[in-house]
Amino acid sequence: MKSLSKPYTPSRIAPWCLALPCVAGALHAHAEAPMRTDDAGTMAQGTLKLEGTLGRDAKTRSTELLFGMGLLPTLEMEVSLAHGRDKGQNPASTLQGRGWGVKWVPVQSDLGWSLGARLDLGHTRVRDDATPAHFSERAYTVTGLATYRFANAQALHANAGQHTVRVQGVRHRAATWAVGHELPLSGALRLTSEVYGEQRLRPDKALGLRYEIAEGLKASVAVGRGNGRSFSQAGLAWEF
Repeated sequence: MKSLSKPYTPSRIAPWCLALPCVAGALHAHAEAPMRTDDAGTMAQGTLKLEGTLGRDAKTRSTELLFGMGLLPTLEMEVSLAHGRDKGQNPASTLQGRGWGVKWVPVQSDLGWSLGARLDLGHTRVRDDATPAHFSERAYTVTGLATYRFANAQALHANAGQHTVRVQGVRHRAATWAVGHELPLSGALRLTSEVYGEQRLRPDKALGLRYEIAEGLKASVAVGRGNGRSFSQAGLAWEF
């Protein structure tokens, strides 16, 4: 479809820069669900992963499908598709995203520190039926990863990076950060907690549960709140 020839003003772009990430998780680091804070670790070489999630962020509802692969002992790649509807607009706006990410973790340890980094590229198509307006958002994120694993199976994760979004010729850059903690409640159940944010925004806080149904098959849920809205997600992941 043909995009608008007239660029959106920065005041019109800002709300989309905030709303798009909840739809296009494809544009962000894909931590192990239900966390947004990524761990410094990769899948074993030759391992594949399929993951599907349903999300809600304020009045936006979204679905996402992700495929991942362990390319090398220290290298992992992911591709994803996302679809969302922002019911806060009348009529509702539709967002469709796709993304690609690669994670490199040269220092990995079962105990103590693991260190790495990742790059994520994404594209989101927005259809605003109220205007009607059709435009695209392109984004990339570079993130440093650090994880400390304890002998009692707890894990502490920290991320720091920069996210860049370009919409209709307007570029938005912001530093990003995240801190997350995993606490085992049983052999199959883990409690996750995290705080994460972006420059010029207040932090978001979330709690979640991850349950291993069978070897390689995990279900997860999370709820959170921040910046005047609540959000949640539920997902299912299969590594094989």
